[in-house]
Amino acid sequence: MFAGLPELGISNGEDLKETLTNCTEPLKAIDQFQMENGILLPTLQSALPFLDLHGTPRLEFHQSVFDELREKLMERVAIIAEGKEEDRYGKLEELLEKSFPLVKMPSIQPVVMQVLKHLPKVPEKKLKMVMADKELYKVCAVEVKRQIWQDNQALFGDEVSPLLKQYIVEKEAALFSSDLSILHNFFSPSPKTRRQGEVVLKLTQMIGKNVKLYDMVLQFLRTLFLRTRNVHYCTLRAELLMSLHDLDISEICSVDPCHKFTWCLDACIREKFVDGKRARELQGFLDGVKKGQEQVLGDLSMILCDPFACNTLVLSIMRNLQELLSQEALPRDSSDLMLLLRMLSLGQGAWDMIDSQVFKEPRLDLEVVTRFLPAMMSVVVDDHTFTVEQKLPSEEKSSLTYPTTLPDAFNRYLQENRVACEMGLYYVLHIAKLRNKNALQRLLPALVETYNDMAFGDIFLHLLTGHLTLLSDEFGSEDFCSVVFDGFLLTSFSSKENVHRHALRMLLHLQHKVLPSYMETLTKTLEPPKQSVLWLCEAVGRSCFSPWLLLS
Repeated sequence: MFAGLPELGISNGEDLKETLTNCTEPLKAIDQFQMENGILLPTLQSALPFLDLHGTPRLEFHQSVFDELREKLMERVAIIAEGKEEDRYGKLEELLEKSFPLVKMPSIQPVVMQVLKHLPKVPEKKLKMVMADKELYKVCAVEVKRQIWQDNQALFGDEVSPLLKQYIVEKEAALFSSDLSILHNFFSPSPKTRRQGEVVLKLTQMIGKNVKLYDMVLQFLRTLFLRTRNVHYCTLRAELLMSLHDLDISEICSVDPCHKFTWCLDACIREKFVDGKRARELQGFLDGVKKGQEQVLGDLSMILCDPFACNTLVLSIMRNLQELLSQEALPRDSSDLMLLLRMLSLGQGAWDMIDSQVFKEPRLDLEVVTRFLPAMMSVVVDDHTFTVEQKLPSEEKSSLTYPTTLPDAFNRYLQENRVACEMGLYYVLHIAKLRNKNALQRLLPALVETYNDMAFGDIFLHLLTGHLTLLSDEFGSEDFCSVVFDGFLLTSFSSKENVHRHALRMLLHLQHKVLPSYMETLTKTLEPPKQSVLWLCEAVGRSCFSPWLLLS
């Protein structure tokens, strides 16, 4: 407990033991020891007997004085560190040399840690001693740990890894939330709110102003994205940079070539729309990537691969297409649309670019613009024509029936092109938001076969199930249920666990709306094997099995 005192020439318990062992008059020896090692204040000696009269132990008095002096010393250390004296760090290093031998003493340890915290460069020998001792490493300030981490990537990785895992778990939990709503979904929180999350704040604190640590975290994120294809790592890459931006950490923001691009895109995500002015700013950043700096495209593609960025881009594309329809203009004539498609394509190609290390923008298939989009717009026109037809007086109506098939180009590009597929999926969400049952029944069967099974991805299914709550009354129709479940969700639920879970989420929410006879069939189909019931309860929530409880 008192290790280190002899090194500083201060007596400890062993010295007292030796003195008492060798002395002939113990009381005098104790008085002498107290005189030599007590508070060196002559006027105090005459006051101490008064404490004895009041029954105050000497230990209690000395401890209170010690605590007060320690707090004063720690305050003084902070004042010296924040001052402008040229030799302020020299003074702190001198104090560190004197106090470090006592770092294991609990009463002195806070002072040593305070000195270490305020030294911009702790002596290498001291850092190694802290790193080698688990207890010291655990209690030292993050400012000291940064100096240790920057030269120990493996140790830093051990600290960061649990946070990255926690981040992914939280994102996936949000996607599988039992709450279904079009107003409060995965994309509802603002960028500023998301950056207040525990993981982002902790990572920001761990990095501080250290560019080397920031680069390490980015490398971890690239590696994990490459290994798992999990797009939430792309979200974290953008959120981390903007969190540092919020704190005005210019040491990092000024050297990250993606900073201004991410800042501009963050404003677009906040408004859920890319307007013309910001579109031109973003284009300027993309076109400004200089020769020899093509690797920047890898990080830009990750930032555009962030689901929140992708969501904003596709929503902007949908709005752009609506404007083109109202103006009777062609998609290829809109420069804003072409830029949005360019950024969407760059984001969708992020994994391929980082995997291949070929940092070159993927070329957008022009037929997506000249064939797929016109085909999608023709579906809109079909729907609009039928709607107008239904509103005409009976004598003016023709024998027009609602189309049941889709243009070949629409189906083909949905299966073969990921940019087209992304737009097709968002068009389905748009139709659901409009509560257009006819169009939805026409489109859902086409989603059974999409590029890389994108229609069965968690983000789309999370949004679709929320949007379908707007048509809750339609689930009383067996035809509509058949299209949603038999024609789409149940085509892959047995091979894709996540689809099973999303189907259960929706069934939980709509169980009272679904036709009872159809509900009985669904519960039998979706009932999980007994061995996986516990796991599903934990994953989706126990209440998800209420349909079975209600029907049993």
